[in-house]
Amino acid sequence: MPHAITVTGLSKRYRLHHVGRPRYRSIREDVSFGVEALLKRLLSTHPQRERDSDEEFWALKDVSFTVAPGERLGVIGRNGAGKSTLLKVLSRITEPTDGRIELRGRVSSLLEVGTGFHPELTGRENIFLNGAILGMTTREIRRKFDEIVAFAEIERFLDTPVKRYSSGMYVRLAFSVAAHLEPDILIVDEVLAVGDAQFQRKCLGKMEEVNREGRTVIFVSHNMTTITSLCTRCLLLNQGRIQSIGAPTEVTANYYRSGFSGSGTDFTPTEHTARSRDDVAILRRARLVDSNREPIDYARIDQKLGVEMYYDILQNGCRPIPNIHVFAQGQYAFISSPSEAGPMPKGSYVSVMWIPANFLNEGVYVAGIALSSMNPVRVHFYVPDGIIFNVVDDITDPARHDYTQPIPGIIRPRLEWITAPHQALEHA
Repeated sequence: MPHAITVTGLSKRYRLHHVGRPRYRSIREDVSFGVEALLKRLLSTHPQRERDSDEEFWALKDVSFTVAPGERLGVIGRNGAGKSTLLKVLSRITEPTDGRIELRGRVSSLLEVGTGFHPELTGRENIFLNGAILGMTTREIRRKFDEIVAFAEIERFLDTPVKRYSSGMYVRLAFSVAAHLEPDILIVDEVLAVGDAQFQRKCLGKMEEVNREGRTVIFVSHNMTTITSLCTRCLLLNQGRIQSIGAPTEVTANYYRSGFSGSGTDFTPTEHTARSRDDVAILRRARLVDSNREPIDYARIDQKLGVEMYYDILQNGCRPIPNIHVFAQGQYAFISSPSEAGPMPKGSYVSVMWIPANFLNEGVYVAGIALSSMNPVRVHFYVPDGIIFNVVDDITDPARHDYTQPIPGIIRPRLEWITAPHQALEHA
């Protein structure tokens, strides 16, 4: 059976233009530039003139892979690795510089919120417009119209111009159109992060349904749990090249071990960190600590460790609950929060989640740092890959009984055992 997608030697080059000196300046900048130029001429025997320059940037370089019909391929990598460029080339939005792409079947893409939508048209009109762009006939669009509207949950706003939609409504409608118009290949970027958790689950369910119908899905995400649960194969990009490709659990573990995600065992959000604050609370820092609350870079299996989070409460009267989401091998290991939570006045706080010794197995773990309120549920901040840390083992540990191979599992607790002759145990 021929492949649904065949990519051979794909490369994409951009030309970056660097301006040596600004063409338009304020009077203050003009005076400052003149003084700097004068000083350079006085202090240098060979003054150099600042010139414009061009630089070649390869967003993709010699990328080759195939995707079988009905396969779900996840694409991961740090920001700037080339993921979005790859999807734009596959979607025929951007022309490649070199290489060859073969696509078999109709392609439907959802790369950015509202791609292919006209802001002045209503939701109803944009469904027909987007369907036509994707190559659908009017009859096909009408046959799917009710399903699209019901899935997107925009019945009340169907005849409202989409420029008045929230980002969540925009992405719901865009995904619904892209997924329901029966594409042979569905290409989805990280835009699902815009929707709420309930809608994300609906989208993942729809992608699984599309895949069960024998259609091909390519999915880009920073959520490793989603990648490993949804995809049958995974591709890791690094600086425009394929770092690895294979089983999702193996590739995501490689991603974490290579340090391509998060900031290690000590994390401080910046103003660009998504979902790290709202009007109630701000995450200031998170780190991995030992039993003495000293920072550590990794933990041993027999070592008690803590995940520490520092945050500010900005309003009186709220009852926020700190919670830590621990992932391993691309899936949820556990979620933990305090058993009791009361009102917290404005101020700075620190919360520590303690993980006992001999609980986690060796491997790479990701700790998502969150603060939430209940009734109604509201997430004040949530950084899904705030801390990434290794738990290491000692192969000379007597508990291994001279077994030197990796021991499977996310946790490896030392539980109580009793071994005795049958009769002795019966009468104990």
